[in-house]
Amino acid sequence: MAIMWTSAQQGSAQSKVLDDYIQSAFAQNQGLKQQHFQLDKSLYALQEAKSLFYPQVGLTGNYTKAGGGRTIDIPIGDLLNPAYSTLNQLTNSSKFPQLENQSVLLNPDNFYDVHLRTTLPLVNTEIWYAQKIRRENISLQQAGVNVYKRRLVRDIKTAYYQYYQAGKAVDIYNTARTQVQENIRVNTSFLTNGVTNSTALTRAKAELQRIEASITEAENKKQNAAAYFNFLLNRDLKSGIVLDSSIFLPEELSSAPTGAANVREELQQLSQQQKIADLTYRQSKSYLVPKLSTFLDLGSQDFNFKVNSQSKYYMWGVSLQWDLFAAGQRKYKAQQAAIDVSNIQAAYNEASLSFQLEQQTAENNYHTAVANFNSAHEQLQLSEKYYNDQAKVYKAGQLLYIELLDAQNQLTNARLQLSVAFATVQTTLADIERAQASYKL
Repeated sequence: MAIMWTSAQQGSAQSKVLDDYIQSAFAQNQGLKQQHFQLDKSLYALQEAKSLFYPQVGLTGNYTKAGGGRTIDIPIGDLLNPAYSTLNQLTNSSKFPQLENQSVLLNPDNFYDVHLRTTLPLVNTEIWYAQKIRRENISLQQAGVNVYKRRLVRDIKTAYYQYYQAGKAVDIYNTARTQVQENIRVNTSFLTNGVTNSTALTRAKAELQRIEASITEAENKKQNAAAYFNFLLNRDLKSGIVLDSSIFLPEELSSAPTGAANVREELQQLSQQQKIADLTYRQSKSYLVPKLSTFLDLGSQDFNFKVNSQSKYYMWGVSLQWDLFAAGQRKYKAQQAAIDVSNIQAAYNEASLSFQLEQQTAENNYHTAVANFNSAHEQLQLSEKYYNDQAKVYKAGQLLYIELLDAQNQLTNARLQLSVAFATVQTTLADIERAQASYKL
């Protein structure tokens, strides 16, 4: 009788052991850590964008030492000396000295200027849009983290069941080896008693060597499967793996998850990208709004490093920037951003349809896997009965060994097919869970 898959045992397929492994991977997986680093980077980028609205304070200083170059000639002697000579004659004194004409360098010599400049944007739509873009980018990165988590869940479950299947193959081949060893014992007894010739014994020994090779291959596959599983958990590749017997030896297995699928994080990513593209488009058109800012300088400037009440100064002002003409540069940039919006919308529609296809394909694969599992279970029951019947007839000396060996190989293959079919059912369930985004993160 075929094993029926019902929803009565749906909870049994949710292994606490496996869930613990998944949570461990969430904490240790290196790829997921990289996604979190990108999220943290986006958070800092938002803080950076917010800081643009606050005053910026900087210290600026310069010192100049000059010689030569252009000068300004001041004929102070020519202007004042005649008057001073007349005054000296009238007062019969020399109180008024004769002055020389002056020549002053345009380049300041031995001059310093040090000041604190505080700037504050009053109106700047570009940095306002930049802040909103950074905020939307955080949601984009968070969706990216969840996308990676769901992929990791599926990979871990697939690797877990592949490890089970590889270990099961080792057990099956060990059982087959025990059967062949029993055949060798029986054939040796037959040969001793003259019941048969040495052909059957030779064939049994050859079969034992073949099974030994199969065991070695199966053990290698088991080690590789274990190494990959441990790699996903970012731990030592030779670490032991606990298999939950409650999900590997069920009498009734769970059915596929039903109900409407959750919104895929990939669609959330595209939605966020569309919002960012729309904000970028608006930002590119914000050049029509003038930029207004203010500044305040507090400092000191003088010659020969003098610092006194005369050298100290302040300067306050307001600056306006309004880009009126750039040969269409801003317009073309806005058109590019508008195309990005349309392109992302088309990508969203395509992705939405592809996810529906993915879910339908996963469900169809699940139904096929269930049918194969039921068929494999039926074949195993028939193969066990056939082998037991043939073994009895062979021990009675009424059957050729080649016929018994054929029955034994059918039984081994049936056991292998059942383990493969079971693992396939579980991996298709993981695919459905991934397609429906139903695993609780």
